[in-house]
Amino acid sequence: MPQPLPPVSVLGLGMMGSALAAALLKAGHPVTVWNRSAAKTGPLVAQGATPAETVTDAVAASPLVIVCFTTNDNVTDALATVDLTGRTLVNLTNGTPAQARALASWAEKQGSAYVDGGIMAVPQMIATPAAYILYSGDEQAYETHRPTLAALAGTRWVGTDPGRAALYDLALLTGMYGMIMGVAQAYALIRTENIPATDFAEPLHAWLSAMLNGVVPGMAEAVDSGQHLTDVSSLGINQAAFANFIDTYDDQGVSPELFVPFQKLLDRSVAEGHAADGLSRLVELLKK
Repeated sequence: MPQPLPPVSVLGLGMMGSALAAALLKAGHPVTVWNRSAAKTGPLVAQGATPAETVTDAVAASPLVIVCFTTNDNVTDALATVDLTGRTLVNLTNGTPAQARALASWAEKQGSAYVDGGIMAVPQMIATPAAYILYSGDEQAYETHRPTLAALAGTRWVGTDPGRAALYDLALLTGMYGMIMGVAQAYALIRTENIPATDFAEPLHAWLSAMLNGVVPGMAEAVDSGQHLTDVSSLGINQAAFANFIDTYDDQGVSPELFVPFQKLLDRSVAEGHAADGLSRLVELLKK
C-alpha cells in the first residue's frame, strides 16, 4: 500500500502561489493554504486544500512551508510572531541575494531550516517539463523535501549560499528583460512604416535565435578566459555603426532611450583602448 505523501503549507495565493498549491494538490499532497485575503483560498479549497484561518495555523499544519509573496518584506511581516521551530521554510518570493541571506539568518534564529528559490516559469508553466526552480541554502533540508518540490517544477540546486538562487534568478531575468527591450524597440521601429508586427515576428525570432546560439556560449568562454579579441565584430566597428541606430530612431520618431546607454558604453570601450576586442569586453566594463 503506497505511503501517504507529506503535507505542505503554502502561504501567498497570488497567481504563482495558487499555481504552486494546485500542483501539489494534483500530485496528491495534503495542502494547507493561507492568504491575507481569505477569499483567494476558495478555488484551492474546491480542489481539496485545507484553508487556515491564521498564518500560525498554516505553519503548524506542515513540516514544509512554501512561501510565495510579492516581496520579501511580506515574508518577515507575516511570520514575525509565528513559531517556526522544526519547520523548513522554502521561500519562492522574488528578491535579492542580500535579502535571501538576511532571511536565512533570521529563519535560523527562529529554529527553521531555510531554502531560497527562484522560479524560472510563469504560473501556467508550473508542473510542466518547461519549468524549473533554482534552490540554495540549507542543502540537507532541500534534499529532504526535494521529492515534494519536484511536483512544482524541475529542481536545480545552485549552492549552500542562500543568496545564490536569487543571483541566478535575477541574472537570468536580466537576460530576458534585455531581450524584451530589444524586441520592443524593433517592433516600435518597424511599425513606423505600418509594417505589421506579425509579419516581422518570424524573421526577428529566427535572427535572435541564431544570434543567441552563438553569442551566449561564445561570450561565456571569452569572459571566463579573459580573451576578448574577436574575428567577428569588434567594439570599434560596433561603435562606429551604432550612431546609425540612434539617428534612425530619431528620424522615424522612436525614442532612443533604451539604446543611448549602450552607445555610451561602446564609446567608453573605444576610448579606453578596447576597439579591437569583441562585445564580451563589455562585461568587464560593466563592473563598478
